[in-house]
Amino acid sequence: MRRLPFFYGWIIVAVTFVTMGIGVNARTSFSLFFAPILDEFGWERGVTAGAFSFGFLISAVLSPLMGKLMDRTGPRTVMEIGVILMGAGLLLAPLTTQPWHLYVTIGVLVGAGSVCLGYSGQSLYLPNWFIRRRGLAVGLAFAGVGIGSVTLLPWVQMAIDGAGWRSASTTMGILILVVLAPLNLLLRKRPEDIGLKPDGDDGSGPAAAAQGSNVVDPAWVAIDWTLGRALKTARFWWLALGYFCGLYVWYAVQVHQTKYLVEIGFSSTLSAWALGLVSLVGIPGQIALGYVSDRIGREWVWTISTVGFAICFALLIALQHTPALVLLYLMVFTQGFLGYGLTSIMGAVVAEIFQGRNFGTIFGTVMFVALGGGAAGPWLTGLLHDRYGDYTLAFSIAIVLSLLSAAAIWMAGPRQIRAVGGRMAAVSKPA
Repeated sequence: MRRLPFFYGWIIVAVTFVTMGIGVNARTSFSLFFAPILDEFGWERGVTAGAFSFGFLISAVLSPLMGKLMDRTGPRTVMEIGVILMGAGLLLAPLTTQPWHLYVTIGVLVGAGSVCLGYSGQSLYLPNWFIRRRGLAVGLAFAGVGIGSVTLLPWVQMAIDGAGWRSASTTMGILILVVLAPLNLLLRKRPEDIGLKPDGDDGSGPAAAAQGSNVVDPAWVAIDWTLGRALKTARFWWLALGYFCGLYVWYAVQVHQTKYLVEIGFSSTLSAWALGLVSLVGIPGQIALGYVSDRIGREWVWTISTVGFAICFALLIALQHTPALVLLYLMVFTQGFLGYGLTSIMGAVVAEIFQGRNFGTIFGTVMFVALGGGAAGPWLTGLLHDRYGDYTLAFSIAIVLSLLSAAAIWMAGPRQIRAVGGRMAAVSKPA
């Protein structure tokens, strides 16, 4: 490949930025479709939200297979499959007349496509391109979700208000196929595939030397980690628990937030903007916390993010009794700026523990469990609302799971295997 005047890894970051901006928000738009679908068909919330949750179950089942496919073929194949599946799901969703139609389109097709285009798929190869600036690069790439939210989600709401949810779904499907199919042909799995090294280093000098100094536990790193070996370690299961709880709380609030805010007195437009603003403030949050994680460690940033979700749910409970704008904006900040920081380290945490030729398979299996949390969150939250008439119990459970997620990542301890960039010097010093 012809040499560029800058590191090709930043092209990878840019492609991921656009893909995430469109692909993730296409799935998120279900939270805006949720209310008009309920109004049109009169289905129970648990049944309707179940389509979104079923999509997470599909994502969970396919995640290990996607990891194996990534290990064997690379990101271009995986991403193009995701584009076709998600585009088809959104184009077919307007034909819905029965709940099972929604489960097939939004659930099976969009769910299967999103596991490729979303955080799981991108985390399989993007960390390969950076070591010292891994958190920053992933944070920048995943910040595309915020840009997409503030531009696409309000537009989707306007399209729903003007022409209905079916028209909005069709347009999103076309956008995915036209933009993302050609763009993702630029992807490569790792810098070595095109004769480069991580971070754009030339293989000599102090920068390259520093890369080898991040190993804290040489015995662990020397193991050729397969899925079977990983499953026998406590670290794998602590990771799985932390990720399960993290995605549970993330999607529990994402799916139910808009409908909840309308119910307690906010307008549909303001509620939709609140959802978009969460991702907007998530832009500087993901970048800043990604950068900070390169300095202080992944565990601290994961804790900051999950505590952000815990505060978010506490504020949602408070809003039911005091629907004040200041509380709404504070909820948006804690959910977006703090909570969304999880995305900037989701791939890095697992990579620093189980990095190797089978990383895709191992990470895909962790995400199998994690996406189970993403499925359980919206479904159980809707079920508890249907059972008790409000969200208080459901949001209280989410607070507990937020804190449990942080504790689990500390137990997994990526810092005990590989040091982040800001701690490499300490590792390289003699004892």
